Amino acid sequence: MDAADELIGLSAVAVVERLRSGETTPHDLLDALEARIGSVDRHVNALPTLCFDRARARADALAKKPLGERGLLAGMPVPIKDLTNVAGVRTTFGSPIFADFVPDASDVLVERLEAAGAVVYAKSNTPEFGAGANTFNEVFGSTLNPYRTSHSAAGSSGGAAVALATGMAWLAHGSDMGGSLRNPASFCGIVGMRPTPGRVAQSRALCVDNTLSVQGPMARTVEDLALLLDAMAGEDRRDPLSKPCPLQSFLAAARSGWKPARVAYSPDLGITPVDREVAAITRRAASLLADAGVRVEEVHPDLAEAHECFQVLRAQAFAVSYAQHLGINRDKLKPEIVWNVEKGLRLTTADIVRAEHQRAAMLARSVKFFETYDLLLCPATIVTPFPVGERYCKSCNGVTFETYIDWLAIAYATTLVCSPALSLPCGFTEDGLPVGLQVVAAPNDEASVLAGARLLEAMLGLRTVRPIEPRAEPIPAAAGAAPAG
Repeated sequence: MDAADELIGLSAVAVVERLRSGETTPHDLLDALEARIGSVDRHVNALPTLCFDRARARADALAKKPLGERGLLAGMPVPIKDLTNVAGVRTTFGSPIFADFVPDASDVLVERLEAAGAVVYAKSNTPEFGAGANTFNEVFGSTLNPYRTSHSAAGSSGGAAVALATGMAWLAHGSDMGGSLRNPASFCGIVGMRPTPGRVAQSRALCVDNTLSVQGPMARTVEDLALLLDAMAGEDRRDPLSKPCPLQSFLAAARSGWKPARVAYSPDLGITPVDREVAAITRRAASLLADAGVRVEEVHPDLAEAHECFQVLRAQAFAVSYAQHLGINRDKLKPEIVWNVEKGLRLTTADIVRAEHQRAAMLARSVKFFETYDLLLCPATIVTPFPVGERYCKSCNGVTFETYIDWLAIAYATTLVCSPALSLPCGFTEDGLPVGLQVVAAPNDEASVLAGARLLEAMLGLRTVRPIEPRAEPIPAAAGAAPAG
């Protein structure tokens, strides 16, 4: 094994320790990544936009500072999802409308990461405007699942998840509305976490009070993810929803050794069908806690209104964000976005009032639930990776979904109640596809999610720190088009 391969196989925490000691330089990491991307990405299409010249200039600037003044990440390379602006780097949002857009300024989040010593070297692929939970677009094409390249990597942070799984990143940025950090983590065998709204500051160009969409971290291990969350988190006056950093670091919380006393497990949260094999694998993972003396009960909070509530609030958010494009660029938008925006524009005030009341009621019931249970465990996704040519999951266990987002309910239910939620690799199907366990806690309790997930990670022993080589298969012809609804 040469030095570059050795670096690629290390955890992010170990790499940052080397950076802080001076044993490894940011240039060493960039060279290793460039070689790895050159050999791997043509098989999976995870990082379509590279900016190594910008990254090396940033590495040079960091090298002029003493080792102790290079920030928390100390020169660690990080790819940014292609929904988030990076100054001077092509940022397409996965849309032909912005195929050649190069922003002058970076998002608040990118500024924070760079201030913490991150080095941006790539943009990760995403579906158009992040919609659909399957990473394909007309600008760059499809991102493929490295466990079976004929299958979906999910989305919308699919490029980031695949980059991590294949060793083209140690840490990665993503974002999440209805599971976009958690679904690809589950499909690709890595860790992805949706933090509490406001935990990570972001630019708010079109809507100030949106708490459905958040920015968050992805990594191959829980400790690595906690390290990146420490670099991301914090207050910024440009984001009035942003929160101060907690007194204890997230990495320290992950390492705390805390063990829950009482945990809930649910295969379906009472609101969705679930693949039988997914349910069995996640239930088996949850039962490990019982073996460790934790009380595990099969129960869930009442989230009955989640479908109606999320459909309305998501449609409202899409109308606010993308209605401007319907008049002049309708032909360049994929049909799912057109449908979602038009649904939002048809909403009445009464529809929105009802949805907000439903959300408040579910939040109150969930907060009460977490007075009894330290954590809630359930599948991160209800199915295993499906063929990449299928635009979205249309059915599960004999239930046919009405719209292109219904299959995401087990993730968007936790979005609605503002809970931090993490997808943890918890096993594999009989044919070798990964399954993720969703670990959920009360709002603002990322510490319990991280500590509980690290405990389970150690029990499961899946060794996700080691990247995989893509397992190539022919890709079937693309399936067609418009969603129902």
